Amino acid sequence: MSRRGIRSPDGHNRRADQERADPSRSPRPVAGTSVTTFALVPGAWHGAWCFERLAQALETLGHRVVTVDLPSDDPTATFDTYADVVVTALDGDADEPIVVGHSLAGLTVPLIATRRPVQRIVYLCALVPIPRCTFVEQRDIDPDMLYPDYLEGMDVADANGLRRWVDKELARQILYADCDAEDASTAIERLRPQAQTPYVKPCTLDVFPHTPSTYIVCSEDRLVNPDWSRRVAEERLGADLVELPGSHSPFLSRPDDLAAVLHDCV
Repeated sequence: MSRRGIRSPDGHNRRADQERADPSRSPRPVAGTSVTTFALVPGAWHGAWCFERLAQALETLGHRVVTVDLPSDDPTATFDTYADVVVTALDGDADEPIVVGHSLAGLTVPLIATRRPVQRIVYLCALVPIPRCTFVEQRDIDPDMLYPDYLEGMDVADANGLRRWVDKELARQILYADCDAEDASTAIERLRPQAQTPYVKPCTLDVFPHTPSTYIVCSEDRLVNPDWSRRVAEERLGADLVELPGSHSPFLSRPDDLAAVLHDCV
């Protein structure tokens, strides 16, 4: 197993000059580099918007990027539904993509690899499922998986089983601790409700797909416990382990560093 540390350059919080590039745009090739499709899958409360800077950085390296908005506010949707959305977004793409799942999307990305060929699965500060278990059951099996403070920042589930962030300061501390204040505030305003339905549906995997995997852990993550991440990356996935400094959302705080790590996965 490899373990690589990446130091961020000065100015890693620099704001991007433009919005996320159109995924259908032709990438700008880098000499000696083959074009790879990266499918970026957001975690709970987030949407395709969170990958705007990362997508631009990957395209600058010569890659193609596909992002999706998952139906996370649909009380009937499950993690299998989420996987189907990503597969549909990749229809017509002959490449075997690298699928990147952030946070809760770690419970979706291995399902994608059971539906279509995938070059590699990347777990980014992500949960890793236990086959045939619900997420609720997994929290009991893996009590150190999540820091529980985030629950204090959420409202109670509404009649449709949706939960939202209501404590903006706690959201900043947990999700965006190493982002500058303006970036964190903008991101918090864009957070979406998350349905609780997928949490009570058993993971439909019997075994993990035979797809190479990488786990990217951020050493100061305050939502997904880095010690848990390091352990399950080896014991559950047999994944390559890459360590970045910083908190839970490196696609906002250090997109160039994260893009460099993903580029190395090709």
